[in-house]
Amino acid sequence: MFNFGLRAHDYGKQTPPEKLAETLSQYKPASIQLALAKALSDAPKDGCLSPGYARAIRRIFEKKDVAIAVLGCYINPVHPDTDVREKQLRRFEEHLCYASDFGCPVVGTETGSRNPDCSFHPDTAKPATFDLLCASIERLLKTAEKRGAIVGVEAVADQHTISSIELMKRLLDLFPSPCLKVVYDPVNLIPIAGLSETQEAFFNRAFDAFGDRIAVIHAKDFHMGSNANSANAVKVNGLPAGTGDMDYKTFFSLLAQKKPGIDILLENSVPETIALMRYMTENE
Repeated sequence: MFNFGLRAHDYGKQTPPEKLAETLSQYKPASIQLALAKALSDAPKDGCLSPGYARAIRRIFEKKDVAIAVLGCYINPVHPDTDVREKQLRRFEEHLCYASDFGCPVVGTETGSRNPDCSFHPDTAKPATFDLLCASIERLLKTAEKRGAIVGVEAVADQHTISSIELMKRLLDLFPSPCLKVVYDPVNLIPIAGLSETQEAFFNRAFDAFGDRIAVIHAKDFHMGSNANSANAVKVNGLPAGTGDMDYKTFFSLLAQKKPGIDILLENSVPETIALMRYMTENE
């Protein structure tokens, strides 16, 4: 059983929310990732969320038989500016407070870098940055545990604080709380230089390390392409799922065994992507 969904903002920022729900329902997604500020042009500003607003949004999508699987609240939890970091953490806490009213316990973020825009910075790999991330996660978990919400963390190889399978496991081991889960994007975790092992071995390592803590899957694709600055092939990221080198046959086989029924949210998708994914899984 595979539940394929979409990121709402891949289909444009819209208003009112009824229009967005109608647009997405055409593709019959099982669920969506809803990043309010990215998907809705009239989204509430920081500090303006309420239970009533959240329940209204939930009802709008439920009428179209679409569940909200993840509230996207992508912050930089290791932002170099203390004041900006504080503002972003408060925004995330606000999302955690109302997550249950949206009908969605998971609030997702990546783990940031020492550049304000989360791009590569050499200091991101330093122990002090990992410690700063842990301080942010510890704070967010206090709210999540009080509100029955889940902090979902997503890794990005070579760039973010959590950049590898090993670092993700280290973070999870430090915080065994059931309110800390993984938004697992296998393509994000493939280094820019590519893998030194088979994709199957890579997937199995991830499931062995943190499979029991995976809450949601992100699915996109990649291929190994040329780079004018390097003699070696490098990862070209962000392709719609099923259009690149990602071994989805093996990945879906593992998911069916280890995480049946999990929400699989397609990134950078086009209308044909969800149909292609359904075809691939129904015709294995």
